[in-house]
Amino acid sequence: MRLDVGLASADLRALAAYARQAEALGYGRLWASETKHDPFLPLAVAAAATTRLGLGTAIAVAFPRSPMLVAHTAWDLQRASGGRFVLGLGTQVKGHNERRFSVAWEAPGPRLREYVQALRAIWDCWQQRTKLDFRGRHYRFDLMTPFFDPGPIEHPRIPVWTAGVNPSMCRLAGEIADGLHVHSFHSPTYLREVVRPAVAEGLRRAGRAPAGFGYRAAAMVILGDTDEEVARRTGAVRQQIAFYASTRTYAPVLAAHGWADLLPHLHRKSVEGDWQGMAALISDEMLEHFAVPATWASVAEKLRARYAGLCDRVEFYPACQPPLDDPRLAALVRELNG
Repeated sequence: MRLDVGLASADLRALAAYARQAEALGYGRLWASETKHDPFLPLAVAAAATTRLGLGTAIAVAFPRSPMLVAHTAWDLQRASGGRFVLGLGTQVKGHNERRFSVAWEAPGPRLREYVQALRAIWDCWQQRTKLDFRGRHYRFDLMTPFFDPGPIEHPRIPVWTAGVNPSMCRLAGEIADGLHVHSFHSPTYLREVVRPAVAEGLRRAGRAPAGFGYRAAAMVILGDTDEEVARRTGAVRQQIAFYASTRTYAPVLAAHGWADLLPHLHRKSVEGDWQGMAALISDEMLEHFAVPATWASVAEKLRARYAGLCDRVEFYPACQPPLDDPRLAALVRELNG
């Protein structure tokens, strides 16, 4: 299992130094997410500032962007990084597509399948000089003139990882993707009983071998050596779990533990804006399943035990990530990454 790192800030002026520091510490990959900022721009800065650090999006929201635009961005990042880029895509939920991005909502599985197929058809056109002729139900790409063709690159095989929570999207990842971005709201039980079997079914359907397929998780780690540290971080994690557990899309994660009845109560409080009341509904038992309480001395072993046989890569959930200048961090990265 490799320890990766997320962005602490989207300030492009500070990104080069941050990426070099993450590389020097020995992190495996630097992942950029799409929340308040564009996920691709920071990776362009990081690609130019580093030579070994892996780079990827975890995730970029697919449907608001044309596959052609994403194909160009990924191609440029792969070239700039010398083959270190991983394109991570997610669908987002219906409300955000329609109301935040103003994108018409359709069944996400079939559309994402076609999206990834279109990306690979475009990349094949550029690398192999084949005619672009992709025609699907959602996307059509059949025009590529030399003026718009960036041409071959040294590392044309760009891994595509997709995100999934429910069995259908995990199964789809097994069919079409190179890896799965496990949603931050997860438990080892859910990974073992729902996520991994669904991916395995997708791999079987596509006639693909499990070898080489990757799993990455962002762990909600309650890391602290003092009571004050633990109390502060426990409150933040409890609030984050409540936020995710109030969303109907993530109901199967609660259901796997017999807590499906909690979702309507959390959702109602979220509509009312009662954030403290939401957090109060997250019990200590739930924290044990969805978070990793640990001291600095125990965190490496706890992460290994939690994700053994379940994930190849893990990072701290962004709100839990220790600052890169914490003097205790170098030993932790060495212990996990060698």
